[in-house]
Amino acid sequence: MTKEVWINLPVKDINRSKAFFTAIGFTIDPNAGDPSVMVSLKIGSPKVAIMLFDENVFKSFTSHPLTDTSKSSEVLISFDAESREEIDQLAAKVTAAGGTLYGKPSEVQGWMYGFGFTDPDGHRWNGLYMDMSKMPKH
Repeated sequence: MTKEVWINLPVKDINRSKAFFTAIGFTIDPNAGDPSVMVSLKIGSPKVAIMLFDENVFKSFTSHPLTDTSKSSEVLISFDAESREEIDQLAAKVTAAGGTLYGKPSEVQGWMYGFGFTDPDGHRWNGLYMDMSKMPKH
């Protein structure tokens, strides 16, 4: 059975990506592979690995052309936060670190509060705080 999940993304500049994700508070796994061509982010509990690979290394795995993230999305990576305040803080960190907000922090459906951003390579991310006490009952 599956033990872990790794989400793999291509990046143009490993050091720029490492600096960006460190600046917004993500944890870097220093023991994951060759740091000149990859970096591993650990997110959540249990930890999910987001593996960032140099574009040429990524293409060698997939044998497929890369998506132009300025024109289309290949994935939306979503994560939860502890509070509305944490969402606001993360949005500020993303902007300060050079990311782009495509959705400013706001309330969604009356029980979620979140924002959307793109990292320096254009990959789309979504941070949400979910107040389960306000979630509609069906």
